[in-house]
Amino acid sequence: MKLDVEVLGPVRVRRDGAEVDLGGLRHREVLGRLVAARGRTVPMATLIADLWPERAPDNAVGAVRTFIAALRRALEPERRPRTAPHVVVTHGTGYALALSRQFVDAARLQDRVDRARSAQPEQVLDLLEADWPGEPYADLPDRQWVLAERRRLTELRLQSVELRADALIELGRPASAIADLDTVVSTHPWRERAVALLGLALYRDGRQQEALDVIRRARHRLADELGLDPGEHLAALERDILRQEQPSPYARTGSRTKLRSAVETARTLAIAGGANLQTAQRERVAAVLAAERTGDATLTARTIAAYDVPALWSRPDNPDDARRLVDATGRTLYRLGPDAPRSTRARLLATIGIEHRGSRDAWAADAADEADRIAGELGDPTLRVLALNARFMQSFQKPGAAAERDRIGAEIITISSAHDLPTFEILGHLVRLQARAAIGDFAAADQHATAAEGISESYEAPVVPVLTRWYRIMRDIGTASASESARAYRQAYPALNDAGMPGLSGGLLSLALLTIRLRHGRPAPADPALDWGPYETWILVDTDAVPDPPADHLQELMWCLIAETAIARSDRQLARRARTALECAAGELGGAGSGLITLGPISETLARLHF
Repeated sequence: MKLDVEVLGPVRVRRDGAEVDLGGLRHREVLGRLVAARGRTVPMATLIADLWPERAPDNAVGAVRTFIAALRRALEPERRPRTAPHVVVTHGTGYALALSRQFVDAARLQDRVDRARSAQPEQVLDLLEADWPGEPYADLPDRQWVLAERRRLTELRLQSVELRADALIELGRPASAIADLDTVVSTHPWRERAVALLGLALYRDGRQQEALDVIRRARHRLADELGLDPGEHLAALERDILRQEQPSPYARTGSRTKLRSAVETARTLAIAGGANLQTAQRERVAAVLAAERTGDATLTARTIAAYDVPALWSRPDNPDDARRLVDATGRTLYRLGPDAPRSTRARLLATIGIEHRGSRDAWAADAADEADRIAGELGDPTLRVLALNARFMQSFQKPGAAAERDRIGAEIITISSAHDLPTFEILGHLVRLQARAAIGDFAAADQHATAAEGISESYEAPVVPVLTRWYRIMRDIGTASASESARAYRQAYPALNDAGMPGLSGGLLSLALLTIRLRHGRPAPADPALDWGPYETWILVDTDAVPDPPADHLQELMWCLIAETAIARSDRQLARRARTALECAAGELGGAGSGLITLGPISETLARLHF
């Protein structure tokens, strides 16, 4: 028996090709919500809030259980009574869809788009279909979770159209790309990449005037409605067409000059921050993959190494891009072999240490350590601060490492100030701010906040005052009222959200409000609309299956929240896990190592775990 779950269109299930009768709308809503969780457990409270956002009926729990039972009968009709289900499974008080990704169309789309980003053009066409079944979750009401999933899957679809069009243009089939691109540009006129690809496809198809019209309409729309200039790639394409040149986006070229220029542009955008940051990251990955496609490992290594932008936060903004970059860097190291220049090897190892963040993989920490050793032996200050940045990222593999990070930050400051490396000097001060805040030394943290702000004023690092503002709110929580702290965080959040770092901002406001309530002895906020971002698993704890938190800035805070759940439920096994994780951080403040939020002394949490 083969089940296939479809949400790219109406919610449907097919068994061996035949459609399964799922029942009514509520049954499809429940199944759709489980699909949207992407394998994670959806707690009963979340299901109820999502099914009845206005007001849940008194029998909501019973109703959900009835829907689940009906779905199980529909999906596994051959299952014998009182035997464990294998498709819709129970975890604690919640439910999860336990199907492999290959049997869910939305997951297949994600996987195909991910693979297509680094594939050869012929492979891209094999991976990405030209047709689209319809609007995701088309038959479900416009709930908040439905709208969020529609946006996510629609973005994936748009990316697939762009990747497919790029491949068709490179394969000399621009006419085949025009129709889909024209549809995208008509419905999403602000997508500059789609506009550029449509202009390029028209030009390559011999329709120069139409190509110029597309680009100029986009330029005027950006200027008139948003007050913005077109991106450099769109402007360059227009110049190339006017000069009758044969453009090729750098993402598909082996030109050393263009690749180097692309990475330098990405570096400039990254330092500028804001919306530019994610664009810079995408451009960097595209340039690296383009260099790799030339087969020239030395060119690829130089393209990777040209991007020397400091990294502060231990959760990547785009995990897929980070993974692709790490994979390409590893392949390049292998191809260069043992005879690679030591400085090149160190830069590639440092890249792995920086980009493979948030994990407990020993090989990534080893890469950072080797990069630092080589950099020290070579006496290259720029290389050394890059390697120290990698060591900083890998220091999160264990809780309670504030002292180690403080030493790393001090080294970065010393080297950067002596060799005029201002962006890394800012990094060093922010690292020390976090480390000193983690142990409650706010006087020293204040000094580093002020120093980072002073440098940022001269070198245009706009994210610094955003971070230091959050730091000062956290610092003052002990003396401010709960309402004052909550209001301060709410007022500060828009700037953080606009900083272009979703790996940092995702779920952070909800976490900040949660820490305030818990520190003031109040229950966790019950608002189902709160966005917990990537931390939902450790907020809505399923004690039967809660995993260890990721190895990032907030791991101690997550363990403290797990401890709160263990205490509330008198769960001795969970308490032992939390106690083992937190004992090495007993002298720190839970979460304060982020420099943004805290739950207070970890020692107090540990004392309450002995029951």
